[in-house]
Amino acid sequence: MAGDSVKTICSACGEQTVLKRVTKYDGFKKVGEVLKCAACGHEFAAESEAPVPLKPRPSIFDESDAPRVPRIFDDDEKGRLCRYCVHFVVNPFTQRCGRHKKVVEATDSCPDFEAAPPVDEK
Repeated sequence: MAGDSVKTICSACGEQTVLKRVTKYDGFKKVGEVLKCAACGHEFAAESEAPVPLKPRPSIFDESDAPRVPRIFDDDEKGRLCRYCVHFVVNPFTQRCGRHKKVVEATDSCPDFEAAPPVDEK
């Protein structure tokens, strides 16, 4: 319940109060914002119904301010991990290399890497 607030006289209760901009949710999805009186909780259906016209929020951020998506691996580095190798064998208790017959981790790498075919998820 953060956002704009403006002191005004509420048309529902007649008190001098603050209008709160409250975010409405449908489950975890944001569906919009409404204005509410802080004193009585009256919900105004539209901003035009509010006793005082609110100033529009300034847009201070643009696309250049969005955080960059981190890249942990280069494309060729990611592809050489044991987890993407055709010899990588997983069972409920351990992960093994079928070529070297030893226990490995999915993030290990090896010079004998052979790319596994792409998995068809149908």
